[in-house]
Amino acid sequence: MVQRDLVKANDSPAHAAAQQPSGADVTRICFGLGVLAICAVAAFLTWGRKPDTSDQYRQARQLILYYTLSRVDDPVIVVGDSIVEASTLPRSICGHAIVNAGLNGSSTASDLGVWLSEALDGKRAALIVVSLGINDALVSTPQSRQSFANLYGMLLDQLSKLTPQLAALEIPEVEAKGRMTAAMRDEAMSTINGYNSILPDLVAKHGAIFVGLPAMPNLHTIDGIHLNSDGYQAWDKGVMQAATKICP
Repeated sequence: MVQRDLVKANDSPAHAAAQQPSGADVTRICFGLGVLAICAVAAFLTWGRKPDTSDQYRQARQLILYYTLSRVDDPVIVVGDSIVEASTLPRSICGHAIVNAGLNGSSTASDLGVWLSEALDGKRAALIVVSLGINDALVSTPQSRQSFANLYGMLLDQLSKLTPQLAALEIPEVEAKGRMTAAMRDEAMSTINGYNSILPDLVAKHGAIFVGLPAMPNLHTIDGIHLNSDGYQAWDKGVMQAATKICP
């Protein structure tokens, strides 16, 4: 009897109305489903996409450079691409610490002036040596000479605010080795030679000193681009020749 009465109570209109969700409940449910749908779409669009690590590496390298520069005064800074970053330069010259400010993958379009200025954090360098240009020449559509000159000149103008003395290094040669075929080498060297031909006048116009590199040995890279020990012997001589500009 009691069970029958409970069943009847549960079947009553009042009980049925109590079980129906309110308007607010319906709104919350719809909102939740909408959020889930958006999350599902976002997950689908980003699934399998590799994160962009270039900016992360740039920031990490800048932080390490900031730590290094905070410990020294009036350094000689060598700024440039992976050839600079992979180099093992002497620790000092004429009482000035030599700081490696190379950043893998850099070109004249990499805004290295701002990047280095933030790492210096208000400090100044005694001398900055620039070594750039290979990555400008190796992209699928190389910078024209005029575009290269404009970007290089802009960089020198930015760096001139950080130091009283600037030097710019000749762009090293590439060679046919590894994935660099003879045809690719010839095409790249045509662009590199064009850049090198305008560098002396260009850097002088922006208050810098141009420094040529010694002749590279026949086999001076590990992969056609990046220098081996013999290549670095020649490259180091050019850098140190530029660095001696601050010596008495």
